[in-house]
Amino acid sequence: MLGGMKILFTGDMVGSAGRQVFQRVTEQLRDEGQIDLVIANAENGAGGRGPSADIAEAILNAGAAALTLGDHTFDDKTLIPLLETDPRIVRPANLPPAAAGRGMTTIETEEGPICIISLLGRVFMDPADCPFRTADKLIGRAHAKTIFVDFHAEATSEKIALGRHLDGRVSGLFGTHTHVQTSDETLLPNGTAYITDLGMTGPKDSVIGREVEPVVQRFITGMPQKFNVSKKDLALEGVIVDVDISSGKTRGIERIRKRA
Repeated sequence: MLGGMKILFTGDMVGSAGRQVFQRVTEQLRDEGQIDLVIANAENGAGGRGPSADIAEAILNAGAAALTLGDHTFDDKTLIPLLETDPRIVRPANLPPAAAGRGMTTIETEEGPICIISLLGRVFMDPADCPFRTADKLIGRAHAKTIFVDFHAEATSEKIALGRHLDGRVSGLFGTHTHVQTSDETLLPNGTAYITDLGMTGPKDSVIGREVEPVVQRFITGMPQKFNVSKKDLALEGVIVDVDISSGKTRGIERIRKRA
């Protein structure tokens, strides 16, 4: 990649295993000079549930400059006061207006400000306001030329469509939620960095983070099972983007999967 600020965006973090591999790999990448900043999706930081306040703070202390969330934002009530007071934590912007927290934030870096927006999809997801119209509104209010969007959505078509809708107006749009990394990282025609899903930060020997056998048995029998987080084959997945913060122009995007 060319010179510029290199920012790592990591896919859905799953449980203590995900937090462990996140800290190990990001420290290694920093030591090697491969990244300057980390933005993490902490959606499943408690292992199948949204993070508590303690877990969110632990991920920030482990090196994340900001956290994005998703449909599990309010699973743990202890997070709600932190959502109101810590601007580094961003919940989906297209939740109801009265929801706690913020859907857009600006973080300061040595190179200049970076705006981060979180959005929920609507296809195969719980009800939310239109992410397209919400994005249009928030981009007009951004106080930075560099804007990144975490689109927490199920349907690949919805992610691709929003990427095209915002192409040239944001520095990058990255899908999250499915825990399965896609191989379509690219710079869209008007310069926006894009990938349909960043993947998962957690155990790869699993079914989207959970131990394999109980999930298989649930599909076979239809009976309830306890889905514990797996601890096997830990890896961090995401992308590294090279961006000129002063102009908001993204110079490159590289997909990453790195085992601890």
